[in-house]
Amino acid sequence: MAGERRSVTLRLLAAPMDANVRGYVGGGKILEWIDKAGYASAAAWTGHYCVTGYVGNIHFAKTVTVGDLVEVEARVVHTGRTSLQVVCTVTSHNPRTVERTTNTQCLLVFVAMDAEGHPTPVPRFEPEDAWEREEAARARVLTGARSEVDAAIAAQVFSDATEACRETLRFLAAPTDVNWGGKVHGGYVMHWIMTAGKLVAERWHHGHARATFAGGFRFYRPMFIGDLVEVDARLIYTNGAEMHVSVWVRSGDPRGADLMTTTHCTIVYTAKDELDGDVPVRPWVPRLPEDRALERHAVDLVAIRAKRGRTTPHVRPPD
Repeated sequence: MAGERRSVTLRLLAAPMDANVRGYVGGGKILEWIDKAGYASAAAWTGHYCVTGYVGNIHFAKTVTVGDLVEVEARVVHTGRTSLQVVCTVTSHNPRTVERTTNTQCLLVFVAMDAEGHPTPVPRFEPEDAWEREEAARARVLTGARSEVDAAIAAQVFSDATEACRETLRFLAAPTDVNWGGKVHGGYVMHWIMTAGKLVAERWHHGHARATFAGGFRFYRPMFIGDLVEVDARLIYTNGAEMHVSVWVRSGDPRGADLMTTTHCTIVYTAKDELDGDVPVRPWVPRLPEDRALERHAVDLVAIRAKRGRTTPHVRPPD
């Protein structure tokens, strides 16, 4: 019954086909799992089909190894009128041992939809323990922070007037990308974004780069099977071993001329050496006005998130 089930946990073995070219499970695949668990939790609480509006504050603390037993726990922490916020925590361990690693934790925002595809009211969530009360309070604070970041993003211009390291992936959204509502699965979109961002980071570094933070995936409109998809990633800022990559996704009917913006995220990648240690990258020194503005934008985002963010997962005590 709606308004009763507070959490959902998915359990799976990380398979060889889940690994990236470096041999471990990358952030894109983990985000696919997170989106599925988050959706299951949101649908269970609301009793409705839900769409992903935002996934953010993602710190990739530890990698997942092929063969690990993975748990993705999604817990409702806050509700609005038609939206709800869900905290997802990913843990993993070798199934032959008991020591468990917390890999990442993030916050997702879903909107409940009625049978006609319109936002519909959701059951009110009331926290029952100290962990839920802290997460509910934090969810309210982060709602304000998202508004501040949204305003900063809206003020930026992303055009072809750039000298930055940039890659654009283009393809058709395939039937295998479908979600439960008949549209493209948000988890797959996040995977595409992570792939394009990693390509830019490793091209700039000329070596291995690992995603360590994703500031927020914003889903502006749905994407449909058969759409022409364009994933545009560009380097906007470097600092020590960090490379900040802004990625925009656009899609539309391949028979038309216009593509509409569907999704955006800025991801931080860390340059790695052969022993998996952090290594400084050559600095990106922008010259063109748009590139300089995006560098300032990246620095501003770092400051905003430093005030509101959390660098380590808030693990819930066992029941």
